Amino acid sequence: MIISTVEKTEYPKLLHIWEASVRASHDFLKEEDLQELKPLILEQYFDAVELRCAKTSQGEILGFCGVHDGSIEMLFIAPAARGKGVGALLAAYAIKAQGATKVDVNEQNEQAKGFYLHIGFSVIGRSALDGQGKPYPLLHMALQ
Repeated sequence: MIISTVEKTEYPKLLHIWEASVRASHDFLKEEDLQELKPLILEQYFDAVELRCAKTSQGEILGFCGVHDGSIEMLFIAPAARGKGVGALLAAYAIKAQGATKVDVNEQNEQAKGFYLHIGFSVIGRSALDGQGKPYPLLHMALQ
C-alpha cells in the first residue's frame, strides 16, 4: 500500500468510498441526511482538507483521510478493505506527517470510537449536535 495525494479527478471515487463506508458504519444516519451530505462533501469538504489516500500497487484507492488544522476531519475505508490496516496506516500518516492530534467521532459510531481509542486517542469532550447542527452527538478526542 502507498499513501498519495488526491487528484480532483479522484473525488468521485472518494465519494463512492465515503458513501459505502458510511452505509456500513453509520446506521444511525437517516437517508435524507446522507443524501444532503453527498454534494457538500464533493463540492466543499474535500477541498477544505489536506487529502491523502491509500492505494494498492495497481492504483486502486482503498481509503482516504482528510486533515485540517491538526484534526482528522474524515477517514473512510472501502468496506472490502476494512480490518486490513488501511485505516491504521492513514491515521499514522495523518499523525506523523500531517500533525493530526484531534478527531471528532459520532458517538453512535462505536467502531470509529474503538478504533481511535485503540490507536491512542482519548475522549476529552462531547457535543450534543454534529457540525451541521443535527442531533448526532460528537465525541471530541485527542492524542494524550
